[in-house]
Amino acid sequence: MSNAPRTGLPSRQWRKSSYSTGTGNCVEIASSPEGFRLVRDTKDRERGPLALDTGSWRAFIDTVRTGRLDS
Repeated sequence: MSNAPRTGLPSRQWRKSSYSTGTGNCVEIASSPEGFRLVRDTKDRERGPLALDTGSWRAFIDTVRTGRLDS
């Protein structure tokens, strides 16, 4: 049995990130039943989300908060 997140569930509750901008650069975040954090681009929802485990999620959030992804 796979531990991969079930990203296609219709009941998934997505919320827009507070770091999203008003210029169309938006991401949405959801949780999976397996404990993954799911991140997707609002402009390309069909592509599917990026699934992050707890450690990867914390590293991602730390990177965003410190501005290391700013261009």
